[in-house]
Amino acid sequence: MEEKVDIVALGELLIDFTEAGHSQDGRKLFEQNPGGAPANLLTVASHFGYHTSFIGKVGNDMHGKFLKRTLQTEGINTDAIVEDPDYFTTLAFVEIGENGERNFSFARKPGADTQLKKEELDQMLISGCRIFHFGSLSLTDEPAESATIEAVKMAKAAGVLISYDPNYRPSLWKSKERAVKKMKSVVELVDVMKVSDEESILLTGAKSYEQAAEEILAMGPKLVAITLGEHGVLMATKSRKEIIKAFQTHAVDTTGAGDSFWGGVLCSILSINKPVEKMEWEEIRKCAVLGNAVAGLCVQKRGGIPAIPTKEAVFEFMQK
Repeated sequence: MEEKVDIVALGELLIDFTEAGHSQDGRKLFEQNPGGAPANLLTVASHFGYHTSFIGKVGNDMHGKFLKRTLQTEGINTDAIVEDPDYFTTLAFVEIGENGERNFSFARKPGADTQLKKEELDQMLISGCRIFHFGSLSLTDEPAESATIEAVKMAKAAGVLISYDPNYRPSLWKSKERAVKKMKSVVELVDVMKVSDEESILLTGAKSYEQAAEEILAMGPKLVAITLGEHGVLMATKSRKEIIKAFQTHAVDTTGAGDSFWGGVLCSILSINKPVEKMEWEEIRKCAVLGNAVAGLCVQKRGGIPAIPTKEAVFEFMQK
């Protein structure tokens, strides 16, 4: 590739069939929304003008082709996406509560995203980017688990900044204990990590978010962000912790909120352009504020990728 890729993300690319009202007969209608946490995050970075590329696997079917087209429309490079004729694109059915919170049901037994193999990885792409991002949904099954760990090690060996978001979906794991073990197993390889309030307690067993942040930092990351929903985010390094308040908005659908927040943070890290451990605290606060603004706009629309705001909209929102 001629231009250096800013962020490469590996993981699930799937369809979120999101609740969208009822038919005349009173049955639920579901809307086909492109999604998957790593793709949501890349969409933010692409909207901010960064060069992005996705690594993953979809089925050679109508949903897989729709997802590839969607990423291409968003300016995300799809050369490293494999279309598999033997497995169907993963589907998630999303029920939305009155407060915008979601309940998931997955059609993934197995889905194409779990079938990515080590030999299908693009080593030059992974070793040549500025940030390599991954989540934990690609750790639930083989061969994708081994492919993910191999990709992280490739990026680490090349000195790439490693970003991780353990995205816990109980129904995709054989047990909670297995999920915690697998999600924690890669933390030592990670430089920056975003985790939700519930996931931080799940991974550490801590009594407070501050204690959870300390325990995660002790595993290896230099920067940890614990998202606290409408209360904002706890940003933590070994030397300091602070809760950065969220922007007050009306949440219609929280799909992609954490992904869009972390996408904003990574964009800020790219623009600051210095090692994370050398960033001033005011710069870390700036990362969180931008992330909060992106998430604050994202939750006002339905779906993952379709709800990601433009860079212009984010800066306008921050000035209100």
